Amino acid sequence: MRYTTLRYGVTNASATIALDQPETRNALSDKLLDDLLTALAAARDDDGVRCVVLASTHDTVWSSGGDLVGFGADVPLADRHAASERFPRLFTLIGQLGKPVVCAASGHVLAGALGVALACDLVIAAERATFGTPEINVGLFPFMVGALLGRNIARKKMYELLLLGERVDAYEALRIGLVNRVVADDAFDAAVAEWAGKLASKSPLLMKMGKDALFACQDMQLAQALDYLHAQLSVATCTDDAREGVAAFLERREAEWTGR
Repeated sequence: MRYTTLRYGVTNASATIALDQPETRNALSDKLLDDLLTALAAARDDDGVRCVVLASTHDTVWSSGGDLVGFGADVPLADRHAASERFPRLFTLIGQLGKPVVCAASGHVLAGALGVALACDLVIAAERATFGTPEINVGLFPFMVGALLGRNIARKKMYELLLLGERVDAYEALRIGLVNRVVADDAFDAAVAEWAGKLASKSPLLMKMGKDALFACQDMQLAQALDYLHAQLSVATCTDDAREGVAAFLERREAEWTGR
């Protein structure tokens, strides 16, 4: 598959999807979102892929967020609504991918792009990265990003980001729970590769079962969630990979996953 707005490659069971529109600072245009949806589906359907990394080819920007030119276009409301539907579809696809997705935030992550990063399972940030939802400053509001922010950080901090429209640096993003880890700029690529390698080395079956279960139960009440997860645990213990993992641990050897 040839992409015009991103680069796609697979190395050591990890698929890297790198946003590649430097002239727009990787603005999330309809075309880029379509390519991203297609690339993620390709990674999901490829049995040789066990981990996905969302990256950027830009020197200082991961993505500047939604395409303001598109937002400002004079188009019918129905067309505008249909175009923005790509965002919830993308957020849901990442959550239901069945494979771990790492956001490699090598630069600034702004507006709608913050929603994409928060939809990922893990976020590694370079020290130079900043994060923010500046939509309010241009007469817009990050409605859908707010749904993901509220599932990641405290309510008061969420309102501060949404209502003031100011950026936070990588270490503040780490402190409030937007990212998992901050790495020096010159060590960033190695850190991303290390995490991708670790994720790709796990049982693909148990990784999928676990990720699917967590996504499915995130909005359940506690009793319902425990009942659902109890059933998932029972199923997991009956898999070949679970038996192999325990045997490998007891025999002090590397597990050989079959995905069954």
